[in-house]
Amino acid sequence: MTADAAGYHTGVKVAVVAHRKKSLGGGLDELRRVLRSAGVGAPDWYEVPKSRKAPKRVRRAVERGADVVFVWGGDGMVQRSVDALAGSGVTMAIVPAGTANLFATSLEIPRDIEAAVDIGLHGGRRRFDLGKVAGEHFAVMAGVGFDAAMIDEADRGMKRRAGKLAYFRTAARHVGDDPVLATVELDGERWFEGPATCVLFGNIGTISGGVEAFDDASPFDGRLDVGVSTAKGALQWARTLGRMALGRTETSPFAEVASARKVRVTFAEPVLLELDGGSRKPVRKLKARAVPAAVTVAVPKEDP
Repeated sequence: MTADAAGYHTGVKVAVVAHRKKSLGGGLDELRRVLRSAGVGAPDWYEVPKSRKAPKRVRRAVERGADVVFVWGGDGMVQRSVDALAGSGVTMAIVPAGTANLFATSLEIPRDIEAAVDIGLHGGRRRFDLGKVAGEHFAVMAGVGFDAAMIDEADRGMKRRAGKLAYFRTAARHVGDDPVLATVELDGERWFEGPATCVLFGNIGTISGGVEAFDDASPFDGRLDVGVSTAKGALQWARTLGRMALGRTETSPFAEVASARKVRVTFAEPVLLELDGGSRKPVRKLKARAVPAAVTVAVPKEDP
């Protein structure tokens, strides 16, 4: 198979799954032009109005023999796509057209269509761990409590209008939320019990603004980093986030950090859940675990 064959690039079958409401550069028309210039004339092409519609299209692309699936969108699209690609061996190539793009940023994939396509077709291939919580895989981070409430409110139209600023606005509204009694077990042993305002599960340590929520998180160690915050009120949250910004989360008096392969959490009342910036339904109990080497991702080639 040659680069001239429809949907192929030097024998590699290409598919595109795109969030049509996300924008980057010249948009999806430019993506088509760049792929065509690279020798991919007619890739399997799927557009969705919401990220939750993506898994069905990703699975369809895999069923049709895709070797590389280009995912156009932000962290929500990436999360939904890795959930469908986990264990398939098919490579995910990211075109970061979302608001935060935390996973793409951690891989140093630029917000440039031509560069992202080049990485997808010619870049390196690396297998990444994923986290799995409440039955869904995630690439960067999942959270319950303050983190999820902030994201849920931002998702209600504000993020579309204000971009990243929406998160700061909603965070200011939730710093006074009351803590909820929580019990956290790590690999079968009780680790935390008490009032908590936020519980985080990290596969990659960096969150919005380049803040390191977990100083030592790695998507290659077969473990999830786990953090519990007891911060309440603007002052305590400011102190906690300040330590995080300095890469000293473990020294905060309002945060406890550890890592594990499996995590079980129980709350005294339902608490909102989020995965990679996408809000989910409230939960009282949940299980989380690391899934080693679960997905193959196109990454920039290392300098020799």
